Amino acid sequence: MPSLSEAYDRGEWTGRDPRRVSAGGGLFVAGALAVVAAILVLTTGLAAVFDATSTTDARRVAGVLAGLGIPAMFLGVVAVLPASRRERLGALAGAALSVAGVAMYWHVYPQQWVEASDSMAFPTAMLYFVGGSVALWFVLSAVASFKLRNNPQGTVRLEVTRQGETEEIHVTRSEYQRYKRAVRGEAANSEAVAEELRALHEE
Repeated sequence: MPSLSEAYDRGEWTGRDPRRVSAGGGLFVAGALAVVAAILVLTTGLAAVFDATSTTDARRVAGVLAGLGIPAMFLGVVAVLPASRRERLGALAGAALSVAGVAMYWHVYPQQWVEASDSMAFPTAMLYFVGGSVALWFVLSAVASFKLRNNPQGTVRLEVTRQGETEEIHVTRSEYQRYKRAVRGEAANSEAVAEELRALHEE
């Protein structure tokens, strides 16, 4: 499989907004740093920076930092990869649920946590878990799609020219045979196939 730099050099990231790629990379780094900061808050004197003077306060701050850092990393990955609109929206929805779980944690910890009679620990954890699972699913989907595009074994490479612009598209052999049969004979069929290929390329 080619490296990211090689894929970029070959133009597989053509059309990607450099600002979005940079923002995604920055978001991933910020999320990773938040997770590291959460660990340091619990294990070093960094808690004083957040005015966390007790162990309970330190745990609360660390939980928020880690809780926000993980969905931020997920969103960063999806923003950097050439993901589809569905994948980006799915990851965003999952991250939003996770952030809601973090907000609940900030509100209920420690008064309504595990040992409280009106404990909110389980619904809080479940909300965060569901959000994280949804976000992770779409991140893995984006990664799998990216690998498939960069490792098109068993596919046929087509060059589609329309209005002077040539685009390279990979399709399966069965799809190629179907397109080949469709374009024989009628120009209208050729136009329909070209539109379908362009839509496939834009996904």
